Amino acid sequence: MALDAAEFDWAVPADHPAFAGHFPARPIVPGVVLLDQALVFAAQMRGRPDLDGWQVAQAKFFVPVGPSQALRFALQTTPRGAIAFRVSCEGQEVAAGSLVPPAP
Repeated sequence: MALDAAEFDWAVPADHPAFAGHFPARPIVPGVVLLDQALVFAAQMRGRPDLDGWQVAQAKFFVPVGPSQALRFALQTTPRGAIAFRVSCEGQEVAAGSLVPPAP
């Protein structure tokens, strides 16, 4: 059963492979990792194993995210069938965007 809105918590693993080389002196979660996690949670919200063909329509990154930070992903289906997402850490928005389904 698909939901219209959902929230998911995710702690960035300190040993996430994306930290290797991004950046050694001050590790930062690459935006693509946040986008991938948003897609994972969107698939869970829609009750599907994946969202093949879905695309990132827009994404903005406001604050860097580091290892072991606890994030909250808030997702909501829009009237046109897209999924808007917001990512926050300790009440501060760190990223936002939208995912769109493949064209029919």
